[in-house]
Amino acid sequence: MNVNLKNEILLLYNQLKEEDSQKENRLDRWRNLEPESAEFISIIIRAQQTKNMLEIGTSNGFSTLWFADALKSSQGKLTTIEIEKDRTEAARNYLNNFDLIQQVELITMDAKDYLNSIEKEFSLIFLDAERKYYTSYWENLKKMLDKKGNLLIVDNIISHKSDVEDFIELIESENKYVLSIINIGAGLLFVTRE
Repeated sequence: MNVNLKNEILLLYNQLKEEDSQKENRLDRWRNLEPESAEFISIIIRAQQTKNMLEIGTSNGFSTLWFADALKSSQGKLTTIEIEKDRTEAARNYLNNFDLIQQVELITMDAKDYLNSIEKEFSLIFLDAERKYYTSYWENLKKMLDKKGNLLIVDNIISHKSDVEDFIELIESENKYVLSIINIGAGLLFVTRE
């Protein structure tokens, strides 16, 4: 990411963080991915030369900006799912403002419904949605991980450890996945086939 774009996106992050500090209800907050996590994932996108990526939980598109910029290097595409229409539209506006919309397909839909209906293959999946639903997503997520080399990255693994324990136990119970937790941002879980 070029320095000017990065600085503009970081200014946006600070603005959104300030907005969040004024909201009492957690569900009203943007709850954006930390910049260091977004940058780390964008490096993986560039290194893998990812062609098709899925983001579950768009919010206002802060993480989407980082991913879309990284996907330009591989001429890849990002499909991003958000259940709330106003958040999808906020993401669309930011993507347009930063001239990154061409890399992204924005879908307003319940993630579980999308996962039940998808026929596309994604080599990289980023999961940052309501954690209580993660276990219900697993049957579909693991189908995407059937192809060796495909990767699932999950945010908030350290910051909300108790919320994701069942999900991690479910993955580990399959005995065919390699898991690693990286202490960056709120904590990232990496999952791939053995």
